[in-house]
Amino acid sequence: MKKPDLFLEESILDDLSKSFNSLEMPLSLRAFNLVTFFVFIVGAIIFARIFILNVGSGDFYKNRALANMSDVTFVPAERGLFFDRFGKPIVSNISSFRAVLKISNFLKKSDDDKKNEMEQIAGIVNLQPDQINGWIKNVDLEKQNMIVLSRDLSIEQVAKLKNLNFDDIDIEQDFSRQYDNSGVFSHVLGYVGTASANDLKSNDNLLINDLVGKAGLELFYDKQLRGKNGEVIDYKNAKNESFDQKISVPETKGDNLYLTIDADLQTYFYKRLKAQLASLGRIGGAGIIMDPQTGEILSLISLPSFDNNKISSSMLIDPSRPLFNRAVSGLYSPGSTIKPLVAVAALKEQVIDPLKQIFSPGYLDIPNPYNPDKPSRFLDWKPQGWINMYSAIARSSDVYFYILGGGFPSQFSHSGIWNGSENINGLGIQKLRSYWQKFGLDQKTGIDIPGEKTGFLPDVEEKEKRSGTPWRLGDTYNVSIGQGDLIITPIELINYISSLAAGGKTYQPFFVKKVEDENGAVVNETSPKVIIDNSNLADFIKEAEKGMIDTSKKTYGTAYMLNDLPFTVASKTGSAQVEQNTKENAFYVGYGPLEKFNYPSKPDSSQYESAPKQIAVMVLIENSLEGSLNAVPVARDVFQWYYNNRIIKQP
Repeated sequence: MKKPDLFLEESILDDLSKSFNSLEMPLSLRAFNLVTFFVFIVGAIIFARIFILNVGSGDFYKNRALANMSDVTFVPAERGLFFDRFGKPIVSNISSFRAVLKISNFLKKSDDDKKNEMEQIAGIVNLQPDQINGWIKNVDLEKQNMIVLSRDLSIEQVAKLKNLNFDDIDIEQDFSRQYDNSGVFSHVLGYVGTASANDLKSNDNLLINDLVGKAGLELFYDKQLRGKNGEVIDYKNAKNESFDQKISVPETKGDNLYLTIDADLQTYFYKRLKAQLASLGRIGGAGIIMDPQTGEILSLISLPSFDNNKISSSMLIDPSRPLFNRAVSGLYSPGSTIKPLVAVAALKEQVIDPLKQIFSPGYLDIPNPYNPDKPSRFLDWKPQGWINMYSAIARSSDVYFYILGGGFPSQFSHSGIWNGSENINGLGIQKLRSYWQKFGLDQKTGIDIPGEKTGFLPDVEEKEKRSGTPWRLGDTYNVSIGQGDLIITPIELINYISSLAAGGKTYQPFFVKKVEDENGAVVNETSPKVIIDNSNLADFIKEAEKGMIDTSKKTYGTAYMLNDLPFTVASKTGSAQVEQNTKENAFYVGYGPLEKFNYPSKPDSSQYESAPKQIAVMVLIENSLEGSLNAVPVARDVFQWYYNNRIIKQP
């Protein structure tokens, strides 16, 4: 039998264990399992990290490694263009030069050299040295190793920068945005500017000094318009000598946007409204034209406008607020333009028959039970005599709509105000409010442009809480004629008027018909979208429309100036007093033609199949001298231009 081998270490350990009175025990299987588990976890973490670095971010770190030994040049992507509804370009990209600072080369220099360089560069490109240093401190070197110092360089500036012979300054090809007919499209298109800190924080793909949309459609559709910058790597050897160049990331041009805007109509409307304001000595106004059957915006204007090719800080402090888009952000009392909607509500709620007559002597007196000699008097804008719903809309009678909205106190005699013994109770504030809500006057339209505001509808509880006074009958009278606490935006106003033209259907207004990539492939296309459907009110809307037609056709109509147009227009004018009744805003809203076509002679119908059949028009003049009379001439000329250039003649 073979004797076991003796090991000196074991004998020594045995002796030691005896001397310490300890018992030697074998390790359990659990201990080995725990060690194995921890080794496995650590190994898995290391493997996962290696996988992520090599597969997930391999290209990034490969490019960064190459960048450390090479120069990476970012090739600016050309921004997408805007075209009007007929394919006419209304913005262009002009080739230009930009000055670029290579940060890695700059940081290698001494502090004195850096300071000297910054001072010389700043003197040429009109920048402050601190501004350049701020960009360098804030740049993310993991994403870029260069910054743009200045764009749109003149030939003189390019020559001066090149003569400096700084190895960290490059002159590169660039694009500058050029807006055609500056001022005409400014509030629609907006403008571009350098990415802010918030832009960089919200979008990881942006680089410092990148151009982004700052207002209008440029901002709303910035992602589609911007495209993707390209990258070119300039490989260098140990002597910093270039030996090869490679496009690592190809540039991708931004998508092109085809708008609903009619460029020629927009230009005419802009010039006509601006001329009207100038003749009145006024500067503030707005205009909108849309297709009521689709929601397409054919024209949108806000005055005063601005040059979106030259944005300056002075525009921000200009008291006339040229950057403010009155058409979608302005809040106004709608005045008498709200009366057709009050008429629709009164008919639906059976408050009155459209033929029932009410007498307006030019005012409505509500007896004061506490002081009979001093009744509360609510004025009409002039004596109207006996009027029914149609003539009340055409004449824009306040007394008629006072009674439709608030009624007449049942405890007082209505003798001489209307025929018959039955009382007219009126809609009351709650029903008025519910119909305003039905037509979306307390919500955004969802138009695809930034800055849209929401109107404010009168509320009993809100008024009592805010003012500490109860809601009175006079408050109901005021809001029934579009005064008082009723506030809406121009885009909400024309959207409600357009819904009357569409038989109760309210379409979401929009600017962009389709988006195409640089190869002409359609990326996205917008279809008309019904956002509110009040088709059940179509019969009542037709009755109110009769009064709107009389507004344009009858000699007593407030828009009778439109009577000589070659087609029929449904109209409503309005004047809203503001600033403690010291100023008055003038409105016109209307739509037409109501007939299919009304040509001087019968044309070949096939020639006009694609011609738009109807438009809705809104004109606003702030602080008007003569109320609604000043807005109507602009509307008339717009309708006439549309007939001459879009109905009987195609673009």
